[in-house]
Amino acid sequence: MPQPDNNGPDSSSRAGQRVTVAVYASDPILRVGVVHQLRQRPEIDLVDDADADDAQVSLVTVDSVDDETAALLYRLRHNTGTRTGLVVGTFESGDALQRAIECGVTAVLRRTEADQDRLLRLVLAIANGEGVLPGDLLAKLLDHVGSLQRSTLDPRAVSLSTLTPREADMLRLVSEGLDTAEIARKTSYSERTVKNVLHEVITRLQLRNRTHAVGYALRNGLI
Repeated sequence: MPQPDNNGPDSSSRAGQRVTVAVYASDPILRVGVVHQLRQRPEIDLVDDADADDAQVSLVTVDSVDDETAALLYRLRHNTGTRTGLVVGTFESGDALQRAIECGVTAVLRRTEADQDRLLRLVLAIANGEGVLPGDLLAKLLDHVGSLQRSTLDPRAVSLSTLTPREADMLRLVSEGLDTAEIARKTSYSERTVKNVLHEVITRLQLRNRTHAVGYALRNGLI
């Protein structure tokens, strides 16, 4: 089972708006690499075992999403005070990717791309409530969900009125890989409005994050 990093600074070193991060990894070498990258950034406050459950961001680094990783992600999902990101070697299938999303992962970065700047952007995006998913992984997820929809869903069973036209438009843009700023420019709404609209959809439909909302809308023929 991946364990949180033990080497973060103690609580007395926290200051300002630094993002508190708990690092979990499937082996010590993976953990050391991520910790080394993040420790150098003044925006980040790495926490120790005792404070792991209070971290704003839980960053899980693994080769792949196996049963042990899924169990950890599932446990973290039930901690409402933290958001979870995943640094992963590979997803063996669309099922594995969907499994990670269903376990509460809000952002994904490939290990081969996990340099210091990308890790920092990932952590800050997670802390700000943003979802991050590489375009090809989003395409894989959408293809997988689409195949499930075609095989199991009766499209007559769900009403399109579940989403307003504005909500549906914004979810379509999310499904195309656009972030908040890009959606705002595309729709001529403010970034705050975009965030509020998407948050309303996620809350009303009792979903977990933007990626989950896109998957739900696709499964139910709403976009």
